[in-house]
Amino acid sequence: MTTVLLLRHGRTAANAGGLLAGWTEGIGLDDTGRAQAEALGKRLAEVPLAGVVTSPLQRCVETTDSVVAGRDTPVVVDEGVGECHYGAWTGRPLRDLAKEDLWRTVQDRPSAATFPASDTFRHESIAQMQLRAVETMRRHDERFAAEVGPHAVWALVSHGDVIKSILADCLGEHLDQFQRITVGPASLSAVRLGPGRPFVLRINDTGSDPSDLVPAPQEEASSDAAVGGGATAQG
Repeated sequence: MTTVLLLRHGRTAANAGGLLAGWTEGIGLDDTGRAQAEALGKRLAEVPLAGVVTSPLQRCVETTDSVVAGRDTPVVVDEGVGECHYGAWTGRPLRDLAKEDLWRTVQDRPSAATFPASDTFRHESIAQMQLRAVETMRRHDERFAAEVGPHAVWALVSHGDVIKSILADCLGEHLDQFQRITVGPASLSAVRLGPGRPFVLRINDTGSDPSDLVPAPQEEASSDAAVGGGATAQG
């Protein structure tokens, strides 16, 4: 069973200013975000990463640079884990968006939410976002499992809504429940994937030692849950 570290990018000025950045170009990490990304890289320094798959957006690429600094770790850029395509909502203040009827659908019934079209930015539904993100994660996971083996640990660097939708899928939750999940800037969530059900190991972790997420080489991978809870993180 492979282990996927789901890493959200560090803070940007758009995050701090309450703007929905989406696919706007030139949105990089601010000073706080750079410090967060550097701290995340230090936390992961002892975790042997088989590779990193990142969103192409600047804030994720910069976060990835901090994670792989000083490593010889292959990095793949994949639009499949890019930010949700918010269409005409892109670049607008959240306080203004909260006044629109669609906002309540996004909050309360996101599976029915499709963002409005725009001449400048692509748009999609939240369900489409989840489908492409999960499919992209699974495709890369199969590659790492084949190339490295079932104990591979790799990182996926993406965005808040994308990671929340992946976690909802791994938890077996309906997409309408994904807004119950919090994924903060530069947070680490982790899932273990295998032929059976996924196991969710971490959500929105910003401080713990992630070394226990690395399976021991002799550890037998199992898709069965430990009755009674087990003694370690699932593996």
